[in-house]
Amino acid sequence: MSSPSAERCLVLEDGVRVPFGARTLESFRRWARSPSFPEAGRIDFLQGDVEVDMSPEDLGTHGSPKAAIGAALFEHVRLGDLGMVWIDRARLSNRKADLSCEPDVVFFRWETLESGRARLIRRASRAPGRYIEVEGTADLVVEVVSDSSEAKDTRRLRRLYHLAGVSEYWLVDARGPKPGFAVLLRRTHGYAAAPVNRAGFTVSRVLKRKVRLVSSASRMGLSRYELVLRPRR
Repeated sequence: MSSPSAERCLVLEDGVRVPFGARTLESFRRWARSPSFPEAGRIDFLQGDVEVDMSPEDLGTHGSPKAAIGAALFEHVRLGDLGMVWIDRARLSNRKADLSCEPDVVFFRWETLESGRARLIRRASRAPGRYIEVEGTADLVVEVVSDSSEAKDTRRLRRLYHLAGVSEYWLVDARGPKPGFAVLLRRTHGYAAAPVNRAGFTVSRVLKRKVRLVSSASRMGLSRYELVLRPRR
């Protein structure tokens, strides 16, 4: 079998070369693990469609809330030794959902990793502790909506993460005057938004905490975001 770099490719305007052979989940995953896979941008496989987004990240409405959520989750998970949190470029693939993507933030409990519900895929070198992908499901996935990803984040990924068995999906939209923050809980036939109390907190069942995303003005007209976690009572 020829390598992805030797195959005929579809060349997009941004110079991304998508092999014609990357039309199935397994062939796409082989390409994603190969040296020819682009190091920049976000490239997802969604039930046969290869979606390429090379748009520069909006620092205020995407980078800042993503960093705040990732930092707070990382610290909470580290302190409780709950599992692993990864931000950007952590590929999650799931055969049942026919999905391979790189969520903005993703959390795996130790129990999920140790049980095999999520399986770490080693790099080609097979060196100990070197991994390039997770196959299976995740406990919590966060996507921050951008102008180029709105339809994908709010509709397609919402459906596919459910098919993949992701327990909780956080959907963030910071493009308006007040950041939108929805904690979506997995039900039998889809996700349902967790209710928000009078103080603006909603309950994360995965974290067993009340959570709220707040924003405040900072210098130079930039917004600062904070993910607030409180004990669940």
